Amino acid sequence: MARSPHLLFFSVFLLALFSANSEPFIGVNYGQVADNLPPPSATAKLLQSTSIEKVRLYGADPAIIKALANTGIGIVIGASNGDIPALANDPNFAKQWIDTNVIPYYPASNIILITVGNEVMSSGDQGLVSQLVPAMQNVQNSLNAASLGGKIKVSTVHSMAVLKQSDPPSTGSFDPAFAGTMKDLLGFLESNGSPFTINPYPFFAYQSDPRPETLAFCLFQPNSGRVDSGTNIKYTNMFDAQVDAIYSALNSMGHKGVEIVIAETGWPYKGDSNEVGPSIENAKAYNGNLIAHLRSMVGTPLMPGKSVDTYLFALYDENLKPGPGSERAFGLYKPDLTTTYDVGLSKSSQSPSKTPSTPNPSTPANPSPKAKPSGWCVPKGGISDTQLQANLDYACSQSIDCKPIQPGGACFEPNTLASHAAYAMNLLYQTAGRNPWNCDFSQSATLTSTNPSYNGCSYPGGST
Repeated sequence: MARSPHLLFFSVFLLALFSANSEPFIGVNYGQVADNLPPPSATAKLLQSTSIEKVRLYGADPAIIKALANTGIGIVIGASNGDIPALANDPNFAKQWIDTNVIPYYPASNIILITVGNEVMSSGDQGLVSQLVPAMQNVQNSLNAASLGGKIKVSTVHSMAVLKQSDPPSTGSFDPAFAGTMKDLLGFLESNGSPFTINPYPFFAYQSDPRPETLAFCLFQPNSGRVDSGTNIKYTNMFDAQVDAIYSALNSMGHKGVEIVIAETGWPYKGDSNEVGPSIENAKAYNGNLIAHLRSMVGTPLMPGKSVDTYLFALYDENLKPGPGSERAFGLYKPDLTTTYDVGLSKSSQSPSKTPSTPNPSTPANPSPKAKPSGWCVPKGGISDTQLQANLDYACSQSIDCKPIQPGGACFEPNTLASHAAYAMNLLYQTAGRNPWNCDFSQSATLTSTNPSYNGCSYPGGST
C-alpha cells in the first residue's frame, strides 16, 4: 500500500520534535584490535558530540564501560565464542560473568544487550553451535536472577551466511543445516523480546558482482532497481533488500515479530590494490546515504515506517586486524578523533530546526554545510536518457508526490523524460532538506537560481 508523504513528514516531524538530535537507531562498533586507540574517556566525549546513541563492544572492557557511565549511550557487550562452552554447561559461570561484567556498572552504564558469541552458526564448529542456545539461556537466567531480565536483552550475532536464500528478498530463508538450532534460537528470542542481530555488508555483495549498476545499487545511488518477482516490489538499494530477506526468513519460521538489529554494516575507505570497491568516495557514499536513509524513517518495503537499529562498522580503524587491507580501513574516526570522512554525525553539523533528511542515495557529498543553499535542483545539460530515467525512477520511489507528472497532472506536459526527471529531482531535493548532497544524483544534477516553473506547473523551491 502506498504511504502518504504527508503522514511520513508528520511522523518525521514528531521524531524531530521529541528527540531533537536524538537518533536511537544509529549505533557504532567499537573494536579494539589496535595499538593506537585513544583512551576510553576521550572516546566517550567524542561519542557525546555525535548523534550516535549506541555502541557495540566485542567484549566487556571495564574501562570503556566505565567511561560511558552517565552518558546515556546504550552499550552492547559481548561474551566471546570461547566463553560459550562454560556458559552453556555451568550456570555458576554465567552468574559470575554477569556479576563481573554487568552488576558493577549498571544502570549508570546503560548496558542494553549482551551478545553471546559472534557469527557462531556459520563458524563450522558444530560443538559451539549446539551449545549456543543453552549458553544464552544461562545468561538470561542469571539476568533474571539479578532482576535485570527484560532490562538487558540477550542475543547472538550472525553473518548473512545463515541465509540459504536471499534473492529476491521475498524468498529469504535460513540454511536448513541450522534448522534445529535456529528454531530453538528464534523461540528464545521471541520469548524474551530479544532481537535477531545480523551483519549485512553490501560491500561484499559488490565484490562478488563488481558491475557499475551493482555499485549504484549498493551505495543507495540512482539505479534502475531490482524487482522482486514474488512481490513485484522494486528495490532501489541492497541494504533494504538484505534486511527484507532477513525479515522473510524470520517470517518463514513463524517469527516475523522478532526485531531485526543490524549489528554491523559498513564500507572500507581503502584496501589492497587487488580489492574491488574500497575508496573514500564509496565509503562516504555508503555510510552517508545509509544514515540519511535511516533518518528518513521510510523503512524497508516489507517493514515500512521505521528504521532498524543499525551499528555502523566501525568507530576506528583496527590496525592489528589480519586479512586484506580493507579489514584495517573501516574507521569513521582517526585515533586523533578527527573524521576520516564526514557523514554528518556531528551534532554541531546538524540543524535541530530541520527534520531528519529523507534519503537521497545520490550523493557522496559533504553532509555538514554551514548554510542550506537556495534555488532549484535540475539535471545538468547533456545527461543521457538512461541517467535521467534512473533519476526519475529513484526520486519517485522515495515517497514524494509524482502525480503532477503523470497524465492529467499539472506538470505532465511537455511529456518528455527531461521535463519529468527535472520535476521529480527538484521535488526530492526540496523535501530531503535542500543540502548540497541532495542535489547530486551521481553528479548529474546542479542547482539553479532560475525558477523552472512554467504555465500551471509550479516547482517548489526558492529561498530556504
